[in-house]
Amino acid sequence: MRKFERGELLKRNVVYSGRIVEIVVDDIRINGKETLREVVRHPGGVGILAELEPDRIPLVRQHRYPVDRDVLEIPAGKIEPGEDPRQTAVRELEEETGYKPLSIETAFNYYPTPGYCDELLHIYYANKVEEAETCFDDDEDLEIEMYSLAEALSLIREGELKDGKTIAALYWLALKRTDSL
Repeated sequence: MRKFERGELLKRNVVYSGRIVEIVVDDIRINGKETLREVVRHPGGVGILAELEPDRIPLVRQHRYPVDRDVLEIPAGKIEPGEDPRQTAVRELEEETGYKPLSIETAFNYYPTPGYCDELLHIYYANKVEEAETCFDDDEDLEIEMYSLAEALSLIREGELKDGKTIAALYWLALKRTDSL
């Protein structure tokens, strides 16, 4: 079918195609051997770490059905078809916190679970914002909480903050503040 860097796709079976993800099982040949790969296809997402004033970071607490618990995290969302990730970040910050970034910078991009999913997360940073209005999605029930960087890092150490993108973004900010970035 098609070649890839270290092998060849022989056959693709789309197991599920939904609103957010597609699940495929690929028959591949890699290093001369045939094997299967189960892959979750995802359009990508963004997270945005904002500082509203010196050392006040808005985090959102929302119930996450897959883990059946409330999760504290930076504002985040899925990239819509044809949408630039930067625009997704602007949209998500405004929708979830009621703040519009006046300027944003790319912090970093990463694959959260490359063993079975192709999702790429784009993390942005904003330190200049203006007030706007929240506009939660119909299926969202969010609470906005404010933390200093030290408080948020303490929540990580105490095991209270478990969201990977948020942990990575907060440590990125800590490194930025020490001029290591």
